[in-house]
Amino acid sequence: MKTNTNVLIIGGGLAGLASAIHLSGQGMQVTLIEKSGYPRHKVCGEYISNEILPYLTWLGAAVATLKPTTISNFEFTTSNGRIAKAKLPLGGFGISRYALDHFLYEKAIANGCKIIQETVTDIAFDQEVFSVRTPSQTFTSKIVLGAYGKRSNIDQVLARDFIHKKSSWLAVKAHYSGDFPDDLVALHNFSGGYCGISKVENNSINICYLADYATFKKYKNIEAYQRKVLYKNKRLKSILESSALLFEKPITISQISFDPKQPVENHILMIGDTAGLIHPLCGNGMAMALHSAKIAAELVLDFQNGAISREVLERTYTQRWKANFGRRLFMGRVLAKILSRKKMANFLISIVASFPGLLPFIIKQTHGKPIEIY
Repeated sequence: MKTNTNVLIIGGGLAGLASAIHLSGQGMQVTLIEKSGYPRHKVCGEYISNEILPYLTWLGAAVATLKPTTISNFEFTTSNGRIAKAKLPLGGFGISRYALDHFLYEKAIANGCKIIQETVTDIAFDQEVFSVRTPSQTFTSKIVLGAYGKRSNIDQVLARDFIHKKSSWLAVKAHYSGDFPDDLVALHNFSGGYCGISKVENNSINICYLADYATFKKYKNIEAYQRKVLYKNKRLKSILESSALLFEKPITISQISFDPKQPVENHILMIGDTAGLIHPLCGNGMAMALHSAKIAAELVLDFQNGAISREVLERTYTQRWKANFGRRLFMGRVLAKILSRKKMANFLISIVASFPGLLPFIIKQTHGKPIEIY
């Protein structure tokens, strides 16, 4: 079976769904292929900067109906108990991927998007047309957006540089019940990683941490690792001990790579984590995913209308990606290196404690300004 579509999107996370809503809202025929069903939980920090709110409103996807938490404060602790606090320059909100992805999925369906639950097995580009195969059918399209996340078999098909390197990072996430401030997003450092905590809808606490696999594999299970490693941070220990797990068990993802990626590969416009992954300690990957969807969708519309060539489309998207996110990704790598070293982390917190205005400045380096809608 062969199907033709104006735009084909591979991956139905935030970036994929937002671009699908954007493009279909402008009259384009959109097909999105996603291997998993909705709703579903995903390993994610689940805090979003308010910079993205104007775009979500423009999409007709105002998230207030999901009753997210309103977050205005930030707290950071080191494993030896040093604490730094600050007001978030823009503020943000807490919402689970379970609720938000499903919300956007329903919006995309209402817009007329065709969403297919399958796995992409091959992609080819020839004579200005993509051919995308799944186990049961083949799709053709002049435009393909890659929104399939951090790591996929598609990266191997495309022979992307980072896919051949082993990554030392894995992430663990779960929701908990317990006592935690609604307006706070916290980051707690521990040996070999860091843990983000914030409230989402329904009074649930999202606890998600990034861990060094070399350290993690020394322990027989997640609970043992948390007790032996995370509990050395007393603030983190207090939160985990006083909270009750709401999931049957935590969910995990391994081989997380923060190596640089190319925003365009084999003429595919990569969006969200597929184009570049910011360290979770920066707490802004969800906003970046949505913003990248906007950038790509606007340029695709120009291409579809004949205003720009494919060459200009790809070059401009790469430029805008780097202009909007290059500094954030660089700062994320710098901060990750600092915080992975105990002495450097303690020194940074000492400096921040002495100069209260420094922490909001650092936060701004990994966040953007409110998105402008024209």
